[in-house]
Amino acid sequence: MFRQKEKTEDAVMDLIKQKGRLDLREIEFLYSHGTLSRSGIRRRFDKNDATEYRQSFSLDVDRILHSLAYTRYIDKTQVFYLIENDHITHRVLHVQLLSKIARTIGRFLGLNEDLIEAISLGHDVGHPPFGHEGERILSNLCRDHGIGHFAHSVQSLQCLDEVERSGNGWNLCLQTLDGILCHDGEIHNQTLSPHLNKTFEDLDEERKKKTMDPQCPLAPMTLEGCVVRMADTISYIGRDLEDAIRLNLVKRSEFPEESVKCLGDTNGSIVYNLVTDVIQASYEKPHIAFSPEVSEALKNLKQFNMERIYMNPRIKQHLGNISVLFEMLFERFGNDMETREGESVIFTGFLKGKSRRYKEKHSNAEIVRDFIAGMTDRYFLNLCPENLRPGLIIL
Repeated sequence: MFRQKEKTEDAVMDLIKQKGRLDLREIEFLYSHGTLSRSGIRRRFDKNDATEYRQSFSLDVDRILHSLAYTRYIDKTQVFYLIENDHITHRVLHVQLLSKIARTIGRFLGLNEDLIEAISLGHDVGHPPFGHEGERILSNLCRDHGIGHFAHSVQSLQCLDEVERSGNGWNLCLQTLDGILCHDGEIHNQTLSPHLNKTFEDLDEERKKKTMDPQCPLAPMTLEGCVVRMADTISYIGRDLEDAIRLNLVKRSEFPEESVKCLGDTNGSIVYNLVTDVIQASYEKPHIAFSPEVSEALKNLKQFNMERIYMNPRIKQHLGNISVLFEMLFERFGNDMETREGESVIFTGFLKGKSRRYKEKHSNAEIVRDFIAGMTDRYFLNLCPENLRPGLIIL
């Protein structure tokens, strides 16, 4: 038995040595402004670090993949909700597309693909039910209850850092959490330069700023974070157009002419041309950028999507009803927290097994926010009275 244990320990030490070799290889192969895995910083010391053979950001990827929040991507709205069509993009597919696109860019630019993947996979776990519509509704409720605005980027941090693992969080690296907080793909940038040398204190301060003002512009601390932010737009802009065509909301012939000339009129051509342009405009540069021409074409395409898709009243038929249901659930669970209604699902489900640290650190309204934000669309509706649940949208 002793010899077997000794043999196992020797095998682990061999893996740790290989990790060291991988760290040294990064110095040789990564671009000088790329993020080395050995530079990963965690908020808390982990006693298992001494025997951990995975590189820092690779470990972050695994932790995010195995989080409960990641499994709930499967039934989270991307753009279109309450529509019965198996080919419409859901949040889980968007996250996978973003990860692939961002890693492709990162590979050609000589950046850390593990860090890119970790940020990509975790960037949207804070999205509430019903996508950006749900985010706006929940933000109003949070503000009304004195806990600031709700921003899904902040909530993604909250989820991975405070809610997961019974309220103890995953202890992810600073660079991963920073990229998640600063991923705002809705903000248009031609050029994005990293704000280097941030600390956890800076992260906490920027998180507070974002809670006070969701429009507050933030820049990632790494080039990898900048890549994910640019790739976020690339991953959804053409895909949303294809979904809209499939649902007869727009026609391909209606796309902005100048954007089509520059980027093409299919998701495949749009992604290819945007990725190619980012690589060419960013290669061996201390920033991530689009060329001026492509940036303008993309900006016009985003405006077209906003007017013809995201603000289209045909997909908002049940928005008023959904808003009422959000208010109903927030009030219901807030009252349950006040009266300590032990039979409530917020106690029997969400808070069951949560650490004392989480319960003491968060107000009742913040706990309700975390509970609702983590719900899938289906679970949210199942908690609502059956006679008030909206039906499918018929386009």
